[in-house]
Amino acid sequence: MTSDGEDGEAGLVVRRIGRLTTWQEPVRTDAAVVVSRGRVTWTGADTELPSGLGDLPEIDAGGAAVLPGFVDCHTHAVWAGSRRDDFMGRLGGDGYRPGGIATTVAATRETPYDVLLDLAQRRVDDAIVSGTTTIEIKSGYGLTPDDEMRLLDVASSVQGPQVETTYLGAHVVPNGRDRDDYVAEVLRSLPSAKAHGATWCDVFCDAGAFTVDEARRILTAAKQHGLGLRIHAEQLAHTGAAQLAAEIGCASADHLDHVDEAGARSLAQAGVVAVLVPVVSLYTRSERWGHAALLVDAGCELAVATDCNPGSAWCESMPYAVQLACLAMGLPVAAALRAATLGGAHALRRDDVGHLGVGARGDLLVLDAEHEADLVAHVGVNPLRHTVVGGRPIG
Repeated sequence: MTSDGEDGEAGLVVRRIGRLTTWQEPVRTDAAVVVSRGRVTWTGADTELPSGLGDLPEIDAGGAAVLPGFVDCHTHAVWAGSRRDDFMGRLGGDGYRPGGIATTVAATRETPYDVLLDLAQRRVDDAIVSGTTTIEIKSGYGLTPDDEMRLLDVASSVQGPQVETTYLGAHVVPNGRDRDDYVAEVLRSLPSAKAHGATWCDVFCDAGAFTVDEARRILTAAKQHGLGLRIHAEQLAHTGAAQLAAEIGCASADHLDHVDEAGARSLAQAGVVAVLVPVVSLYTRSERWGHAALLVDAGCELAVATDCNPGSAWCESMPYAVQLACLAMGLPVAAALRAATLGGAHALRRDDVGHLGVGARGDLLVLDAEHEADLVAHVGVNPLRHTVVGGRPIG
């Protein structure tokens, strides 16, 4: 489901751009962008701006670099409560346990709808300020059909960026539930998930969560119900989830810390986007960063996402995720930025976001810098002067 905010048809001219990255052509200097009715209608040299633009408002970039808006293709932005104890324990040497999700589930179930919506909206507002213009939001902290549908309703009600909603009933098996019975419940709830706005289905397929066979059953059924497919794969252990993603045609396989060469090649051959979530690798102190190079060598298309969640990546900032992708995972600046924009769009099977070609949504970022590399080099600050969503400046 998408959300345009109050008015999806805005116009804008961004002038005096020092470096314009569109991903449709080489980086252009001394450039301008025209957005009309929420869509890019022209890009080119600032001196060649077309006539007849009327009274469109202008942003003077003053020589700053301009990028497409970030596409955060993996978040869990709807939750309540705190995982502070998990975090402090991890700093004391404890490992990551997916069972810690139960703490968030309990708090989220007890929180009224309007409070959940307010919490989610504040997180998304923070993401927008950091340059996110399209965001995927998963359920997964309800783990009963009614609670999961409520979380999908919250996700679908968030305003500001473009929103894609994902059903993650298969996050973990709830405490005290029979595995087979719970898998059957998830299968039965798929039509309701679609009715409540989900366009995607995801499964946490990993040690301590769902097996490859269970994930295959759920995702195969989801596809039959018209939902797109995503998968949490190979985060905690090598399970074969990457091969499953390739086998059944997932749009993305996310995490992939423990992917092997065969799994990476399968993803590349099947056109599955490999989503890196470097904040999780840092947050969980996994010290595993080499999978990015392995995926690149295999020919995978990459995306970079925050995985914003309370237990393993409390982070709304795509610039920070990009910085880690470069500084810790070793991606070149251009590759990381492409992964955070066009790669994220491809992970969501979107062709209208993540780039600034003519016809794309007018989602763009005016950096507080002359060169896009400064977004990575200058850590600890917000590197943006303006976020523009659908031709509308926000901040």
